[in-house]
Amino acid sequence: MIGGGQLARMTHQAAIALGQTLRVLASGPDESAAQVTPDVVIGSHTDLDALRQAAAGASALTFDHEHVPTEHLEKLVAEGVTVNPPPQALIHAQDKLLMRRKLHGLGAPVPRFAEVTSVADVEEFVRQIDGPVVIKTVRGGYDGKGVVMADDLAAAREVVAGYLADGVPVLAEERVAMRRELAALVARSPFGQGAAWPVVETVQRDGICVEAYAPAPGLSDELGSAAQELGLRLANELGVVGVLAVELFETVDGRLLVNELAMRPHNSGHWTMDGAVTSQFEQHLRAVLDYPLGDTSAIAPAAVMANVLGAPQTPTMSMDERLHHLFARIPDAKVHLYGKGERPGRKLGHVNIIGADMDELRERAVRAAHWLSHGEWTDGWDEHAGK
Repeated sequence: MIGGGQLARMTHQAAIALGQTLRVLASGPDESAAQVTPDVVIGSHTDLDALRQAAAGASALTFDHEHVPTEHLEKLVAEGVTVNPPPQALIHAQDKLLMRRKLHGLGAPVPRFAEVTSVADVEEFVRQIDGPVVIKTVRGGYDGKGVVMADDLAAAREVVAGYLADGVPVLAEERVAMRRELAALVARSPFGQGAAWPVVETVQRDGICVEAYAPAPGLSDELGSAAQELGLRLANELGVVGVLAVELFETVDGRLLVNELAMRPHNSGHWTMDGAVTSQFEQHLRAVLDYPLGDTSAIAPAAVMANVLGAPQTPTMSMDERLHHLFARIPDAKVHLYGKGERPGRKLGHVNIIGADMDELRERAVRAAHWLSHGEWTDGWDEHAGK
């Protein structure tokens, strides 16, 4: 697996159960996955020799991020390495402009967009849509990075001029009037078997996913099925092998628009570790290794995932002690920590809680995640007094 972050760490957990060894290409021995797998190659994902070393003797090569240069992957394929998802699919998760053009050509619903190579281009686009725009870097960017909201033409001009002056390619999109964000998580095997989990609602704060609700509350069967079918169709059309996350906007008038694609396990699918028959991590391995795909059914009526994000000030109480008090108060909370040092806004882990009442689950999951990150209860609970 190229990349040593938390996605690789959790994939390693799934690999153990399948009798597999997950070799990880990590940038350093302290990365999340490098801490837990015995087979680690230290190197950069942009170094072809490091990639070759990671792939040597492996059944397949896969990713926990999309940033490996396409030309390197094509060389590995030419040398006989099985790369899943293949580079001709992965490029659509690396290049947002290419992705938009491909999806538009496939008839998939996307926001209006335009390539921007000059300030005049964004001026023309703003005139066309007559509304606020979003400026995105064509490559790179995640968790809100490389995405800038421009409320008016003056702001759009300034943002574009800054990027272009730095030699960064950008595109412009209309800012969608949306009700909420959804995610359709699917998987596809090399011979085309597909599977889809229930569609989830995701909550973003400062460009970072903070919560996910499975299934998306109040989503009609018709729109849920349409989102799943869209995900499966795109996985097939693009030739994806592995997990594909299709991030969607649900518009105020009830339409679906594709926002982003990720061809790997995804934050919106962390709930599957405790809330589905087959987790996204096991499923990704099944697909990459050409096993039959697993059952994606939910095992409870509702599941909530809340990310544990580093607090502005690191608590004096150790994480181990915070875990102790969390489990004493919320014993059904399932905690997944990533082995990362605490710093503001950093994804340190996540909490899953499953049950029947989505509102009640959300309240407890968010409270649990806040406690783990801040060392304080949102309702003023005294962990020593028990009230």
